[in-house]
Amino acid sequence: MASPGKRRETDLMKLMMADYEIQMADGDRVGEFYVKFHGPKSTPYEGGVWKVHVELPDAYPYKSPSIGFINRLYHPNVDEMSGSVCLDVINQSWSPMYDLTNIFEVFLPQLLTYPNPTDPLNGEAAALQMREPERYKQKVIEYVHKYAKPEDFPTGDGADGENDDDASNFSMSESEGEAADDILAGDEGALSALDVDDEKNDIQNHVQT
Repeated sequence: MASPGKRRETDLMKLMMADYEIQMADGDRVGEFYVKFHGPKSTPYEGGVWKVHVELPDAYPYKSPSIGFINRLYHPNVDEMSGSVCLDVINQSWSPMYDLTNIFEVFLPQLLTYPNPTDPLNGEAAALQMREPERYKQKVIEYVHKYAKPEDFPTGDGADGENDDDASNFSMSESEGEAADDILAGDEGALSALDVDDEKNDIQNHVQT
C-alpha cells in the first residue's frame, strides 16, 4: 500500500489529469492547494465557478481532507462566511478508498444538487429551502451572479487576493513526477491502494443514501 506522502502526490496528479485547475497555496507543498470547481449542471449553481481550499493532513488518506469554499456560496450545508462544508462523507464516514477526484466529481456535486436542510450550517438557507423553495433557488442564482461569475474567479490566496501562480505554472517535484509517470504508464502498484475508479457507482450510491 502506498505511503501517505506518496498517496497525496498520486491523488493530486489524478485530480490534475482529470482537467481540474490547481493552484498551490505554498510553493510546491502538496498538502495545501486550491481547486477551481464548477457548479453542477441542471442546478441553480450551474454557471458558477468557486475556488475551493483543500488541505490534506499528514495522515491522508486515513484522515479526511479539509474542504472550504473561498468565494461565497448560498447553501444550507455551507457556512456562508467561512466557506466550511458540512458533508458526512468527509466529516464522519471518510474512508481511505476515497480520493480527491471523488470529492470534486461526486461528493461536492451531490451536495449542491441535493442539499440537506435538516443538518445546516446556514440556518437561513435551510429554512428558506424548506419553506419557499423557489425563493431559495432565486437567492442561490443571485449569489452565483454576485460572487461566482467565471470572469471574477479569485486567483490569489483568498477571495480578493492578487494573482498567484496557477495550474499552468505548477512545477512538479521529482517525486510528484514519478507519481504522474506511474499513473500514465498504468502502473498497478501506484493504483492498487486507490481502487476507486471501479467502485465509483458504489460511492455515488453511498452519498445518495
